[in-house]
Amino acid sequence: MSTIWVILIALIALLAGAALGFFIARKYMMNYLKKNPPINEQMLRTLMMQMGQKPSQKKINQMMRAMNNQQQK
Repeated sequence: MSTIWVILIALIALLAGAALGFFIARKYMMNYLKKNPPINEQMLRTLMMQMGQKPSQKKINQMMRAMNNQQQK
């Protein structure tokens, strides 16, 4: 009878740990993305200017669309 209790407590602890780990990881990622947002148009424009290119709005939009499509895959 005590073996059943040990197994039951182990399963409950495993499920609780998995749930707690999920929520901690989710909170960490949300804070990380808030502090380090994904690339936006202004960052892309600055990057292109540093590489010696004069970015047009059409090219910026094209690159943003390509990055968003790549991110969705």
